[in-house]
Amino acid sequence: MDRLAKLRQLLQVNNLTAILVLQPENRRYLSGFTGSSGALLITGAEAALFTDFRYLEQAAAQCPGFNIVKHGQVIWDAIAPYTAGLRTIAYEQDFVTQSQFQLLQEKFQASKFLPGGHLVEALRITKEDSELLEMQRSASLADQAFSHICTCIRPGISEQEIALELEFFLRRGGASAAAFDFIVASGPRSSLPHGVASERVVQAGDLLTLDFGAVVNGYCSDITRTLVVGQASEQQRRVYQVVLEAQTAALAAVRPGLKGKEVDKVARDIISAYGYADNFGHGLGHGVGLVVHEEPRLSPSGETVLAPGMVVTVEPGIYLPGWGGVRIEDSVVITQTGCRVLTHSDKKLLEL
Repeated sequence: MDRLAKLRQLLQVNNLTAILVLQPENRRYLSGFTGSSGALLITGAEAALFTDFRYLEQAAAQCPGFNIVKHGQVIWDAIAPYTAGLRTIAYEQDFVTQSQFQLLQEKFQASKFLPGGHLVEALRITKEDSELLEMQRSASLADQAFSHICTCIRPGISEQEIALELEFFLRRGGASAAAFDFIVASGPRSSLPHGVASERVVQAGDLLTLDFGAVVNGYCSDITRTLVVGQASEQQRRVYQVVLEAQTAALAAVRPGLKGKEVDKVARDIISAYGYADNFGHGLGHGVGLVVHEEPRLSPSGETVLAPGMVVTVEPGIYLPGWGGVRIEDSVVITQTGCRVLTHSDKKLLEL
């Protein structure tokens, strides 16, 4: 069953006659359209893409089966004729702004707008084989980038230079973009879980955390490795081994039927047993796909039950303010019996 058919089933189950799709990732998922401006209106019988002059030719090529409608200065004026007789229209409540919602109500008074309940995201959460192929390509490119950057790291190079070289490599390898602002955090800055690359110069003895990913044909990768520039101290080795033990156990635990919070607990219990409970303050992982952070969540509050085809990260960490931190992250796809790891960079403690 294709994506539109599945979405129409969800509309019927939720007593909705149509859905208006504005979020770019949802728009791309359903139609294939990669332009920066447009809207989808999908009913039980109709699928229309509304866009402006700039994207008409592109939309016609990318969106077979969709009625391509050109809009002028005001997109809602083009959509209005297509809403006649539509009693209830779902909208993306987490994406549409309050001012947009008020405008929709004013423009389409004959229709009632209801929260879409993440209908498209409910489809996106489970990846098709074609999507998994793109995600493996993206993950493999990230692995290659890690191997490359390890040949560049030395005392005297700045975090920003490392981030730039990573992005250059990914772009040269076929990535259309970086999946997010890369985290390159060295020395004491490695205790910052989201320590975006700064002007700090790497020094001998530093811990260095690299968290990065690529976008390949729309799909994101996400990997983290922590290494030592020079020779590791005993404390660095000890903290690293705790994180590695937690990550290894969590990877072994990932399987369909478990809730996200149950997998999170496996890693969290190990880190807590070593006395670092207060130094692991984020969730164990998150879904990855057309965006780098999506459902499901592996966290203490993660209630989603894992199922085959979902892709998640597994990324425990320990962060000691003033000293540094360690995080190890892989992306995995849930299988019928466990999980398949997409990222394969070495996880032994590298001393460069």
